[in-house]
Amino acid sequence: MRDAMRACVPIPYANLRPRDPARAFVALAAGALLAAAPVNAADPGPPVDPELARLVEEALAARPELREAEARLRAERERVPREGALPDPVLSLGLQNDGFGELMIGEMEGSFYSVMASQAFPWPGKRGLRAGAASLAAGQSAAALARTRLSVEADVRRAWVDLLLARGRLDLLSRLEVVWQKSEGIARVRYEAGEGAQSDLLRAQLERTRLRQRRIALLAEEATRVQALNRMRGKPLDAPVETRALLRDLPEPVLAEPAQALADAEARSPELASAKLGIARAERQLSLARRDYYPDVTVSLGVMPRGGPFDPMWQASVSIPIPVWAGSKQSRAVSERLASREAESASADAVAEILRLRVAERRTALDSLLATLRLYREGLLVQSTATVDSALAQFRVGRVTFATVLEAIAGYVADEEAYLAAAAAAQRVAIARFEVSLDPVGAAAAAGGGGGMPGAGAMRQGGAAPSAPSGAA
Repeated sequence: MRDAMRACVPIPYANLRPRDPARAFVALAAGALLAAAPVNAADPGPPVDPELARLVEEALAARPELREAEARLRAERERVPREGALPDPVLSLGLQNDGFGELMIGEMEGSFYSVMASQAFPWPGKRGLRAGAASLAAGQSAAALARTRLSVEADVRRAWVDLLLARGRLDLLSRLEVVWQKSEGIARVRYEAGEGAQSDLLRAQLERTRLRQRRIALLAEEATRVQALNRMRGKPLDAPVETRALLRDLPEPVLAEPAQALADAEARSPELASAKLGIARAERQLSLARRDYYPDVTVSLGVMPRGGPFDPMWQASVSIPIPVWAGSKQSRAVSERLASREAESASADAVAEILRLRVAERRTALDSLLATLRLYREGLLVQSTATVDSALAQFRVGRVTFATVLEAIAGYVADEEAYLAAAAAAQRVAIARFEVSLDPVGAAAAAGGGGGMPGAGAMRQGGAAPSAPSGAA
């Protein structure tokens, strides 16, 4: 899928002449950015599901933000040859006549027509500097396009993970209904046999009713996630979105080495590339401001036919402006460009620092989430399931109270819900790494927290189930 995306990416400045270093640099930077391929071959990026690949391709084809960024890039590209062109020549037509009574051309020596052409020639190097600055500005537009493309794909991936999370919670709800149905059956048998309290049966029925309430909320959440995905891919909001993948079955993101992760982020970050292009552009503009001390030259040539017996006259002139006010014009321009270069350099340093911080934050968060997921798979989920089975079996024979069953189910729900939330958070961190995002790692991704699935709900006494809210939507 990623190869197919690269094939349709327009690489700007691919046909620029290699002898222009600035343009060659822009072409290289823009091509690398738009391709957006991870440098670290051991890091495959977030999961590529066939259905997800289709959603991404549809979004890349439909998003108006991408069309806007592409149009801005085309506009900047059109500026490059214009900035490097000569000023338009000036053609002047004139008439000089002796007296006001009649036209005296051919009769008076001082009467003639005139045709004058003038061409301004900028001081050597100015045109190249202007074109180079425009090329670098276009490179920044290419970086903006790369950022838009990465963000669109990342938004689709996040929405897809959110949809999988909503459907994973619905699946958990279905499994929970089976557990409560079994609990209700045991409570009913014990009550009819005179061995259990009616409140146990009523409580089991209450929890099953709460599950129906929760299902309504989860179905609404699922519909919202589907609508978000359909908006991104330009489809009707109620169009179905099929997801055969399960959140718990997605491959875990790869934890890259710190140096490799940083190198990948620095190579693919549109913000860092734009900041570096901004420094180069400020350098070009500074050199241009310094060359403005040297005047442009205007060459004029003209011919003046006098008619009759008089030979035509001709004229040639060279005009050079004198920088009398350089102290308040050219010098100020140089000072302005020096300050701009300093600002661009500081901006690039700031972006590089933030990028390094985000890479470290994401690696720390992902390391914690992967360890949490291993703990759930290898211990907590197995133990929670066994605890529920044991509590139900002992409740059937009257060894434990129904409160113990509630406590066991509360722990089971909390663990399953937290596992799904941690898996979604790990995928979001991987998506942010693929996006080369400068946004901070969210609290949910960092903590791997979950919560929100009821089912043992109101059972709170004795500190039994701190993570299972009661029937809350």
